[in-house]
Amino acid sequence: MRDHPRTARASGWVIPLLVLALAASLLLSLMVGARALSPSTVLEALLHPDLSLPDHAVVWDGRVPRTLLGLLAGAAIGVAGAVIQGLTRNPLADPGVLGVNAGAAFAVVVAVGVLGIQSLFGYIWFALAGALIASVVVYLVGRSSGGADPIRLVLTGVALTAVLEGVGQGLALVNPQAFERLRTWNLGSLDIGSLEPVLAVSGFVAVGLVLAALAARGLNAVALGEDTATSLGVSVKATRIMAIAAVTVLAGSAAATAGVIVFLGLMVPHLARRICGPDNRWVAGLSLLIAPTVLLLADVIGRLILPGELAAGIVVAFVGAPFLIALARGKRVIEL
Repeated sequence: MRDHPRTARASGWVIPLLVLALAASLLLSLMVGARALSPSTVLEALLHPDLSLPDHAVVWDGRVPRTLLGLLAGAAIGVAGAVIQGLTRNPLADPGVLGVNAGAAFAVVVAVGVLGIQSLFGYIWFALAGALIASVVVYLVGRSSGGADPIRLVLTGVALTAVLEGVGQGLALVNPQAFERLRTWNLGSLDIGSLEPVLAVSGFVAVGLVLAALAARGLNAVALGEDTATSLGVSVKATRIMAIAAVTVLAGSAAATAGVIVFLGLMVPHLARRICGPDNRWVAGLSLLIAPTVLLLADVIGRLILPGELAAGIVVAFVGAPFLIALARGKRVIEL
């Protein structure tokens, strides 16, 4: 496949610009909050930490974990969105379309409300398992004799999401403790207060990114048609399974720690596609840089917009909802 004309622009000056934007968002995330810190103070806390100093304690106890989570979760959601849009050929798809978020959220409600698990580190594994089971169910139900059909996958994912959300809400209403956890979960917050959850999912995110990279080339071939892809030596079935596995691991890992963050996986691939064209490899690569930048900036804005704090997921939704409306009403949607 020949490179799109916009790819040269992306490889020339856009990538360095996006890297600088990501670095700036990381620094802002460490500086901004109820206790504002200067860049020199942050740098000193990172290089020569002394937790007996209040400023250093603020950096390491609260801001480093949420900044790293924003980096990991943003990258995971952005790349998962790019892969699911390429897989389903649906420009309005996001990671929730396969029921991944719903499966993770339902598993968390069960873990907290039924099994009484309270620690974030404890129910992360339930969230990952729920995401995996939901994806497998969607794939098995949505497949046809010719393999996994993108349209059937979307419809099955939407149906499973509705069922799991309904049952989860019912369980949460019966158990107020689970209801409170579900409410917090749905906000999409990066404030985890510990590095343990980040360390727990970092390996999963790394595996998911590798799977996404391996699937991207195959998705480019599948976009030309199944017969053409087969003639090019690409296994359509293997590509789809790999793509679904990547979305499951990435979206499940993000949801397990940051909760359900909507619209990010929808917006970012579109922005990337406008920059680099339809090549799924480039779309996933640029999404890897854009999504964490957007999520971290949303988290910073959430700290400043109210006397308390507004969850990053809510800030992203404020931007993402108008974006979705504009996309749906637009005269032309970028072809995938």
